[in-house]
Amino acid sequence: MDTAHTLPVRVYYEDTDFSGFVYHASYLRFMERGRTELLRGLAGDQSDLHREAGGLVFVVRKMTLDYLRPARMDDELTVHTETRELRGASMHLTQSVRRGGEVLVSAEVVVACIRDGRAVRMPDALRRRLEPPAAKRA
Repeated sequence: MDTAHTLPVRVYYEDTDFSGFVYHASYLRFMERGRTELLRGLAGDQSDLHREAGGLVFVVRKMTLDYLRPARMDDELTVHTETRELRGASMHLTQSVRRGGEVLVSAEVVVACIRDGRAVRMPDALRRRLEPPAAKRA
């Protein structure tokens, strides 16, 4: 199964600041949607996963962003999300927001798997679905 996801996003007025460029925090929302849709495509709705796995949730533990170029209102963007590595209670993802072939923002994201406020090992069934292709061949 492919562990990469692409989400189309259009920039609206509400996503911009007074300069007409996309406000920096809007990219965080775009990337959150990308991570959510990656999980939905591989594991179903997070609310179902939360219920079936006894309160399991995912939280962003660390995020490093590199803002390379601005986007403007009405731009058509794509959010690319891909699993890079899985560890016991976390997944490491790469994300980028692009306009055509041009990368506007790139990010490295560490997402922790928690239950009742404590890190827990990701369930094996979910781990198999999220595993990057290189790990599956090894």
